[in-house]
Amino acid sequence: MTTQDIEKGRKNAIISYITIFGTIIAYYLNNDNKSPFASFHIRQSLGLWLTFYALGYIVGSFDSWLVTSGFYLFFAVLFVYGFSNAISRKAQPIPLVGDFYQKIFSNLGN
Repeated sequence: MTTQDIEKGRKNAIISYITIFGTIIAYYLNNDNKSPFASFHIRQSLGLWLTFYALGYIVGSFDSWLVTSGFYLFFAVLFVYGFSNAISRKAQPIPLVGDFYQKIFSNLGN
């Protein structure tokens, strides 16, 4: 990725981490001017949000504040990591699951 491409897609990359609606909005904004940097972060954030909601449904059935708070803390760290990478113009995958999200959503944004 070139510096020009990163600057072009940086706004959409940042927007994608702000709620699931931000991911959807960034996806449609990125369709106008394709940016590999923005596409990378859109795939990362979409995977995080979908995993958050899928596992959140399961974690919600536990009646333990320890399980719930651990769940939220885990995803908060992953979201902050991805968001800070988007702000600092880096295209690093999120630990543990980032490469998996890139494979699953490889056709998204290309």
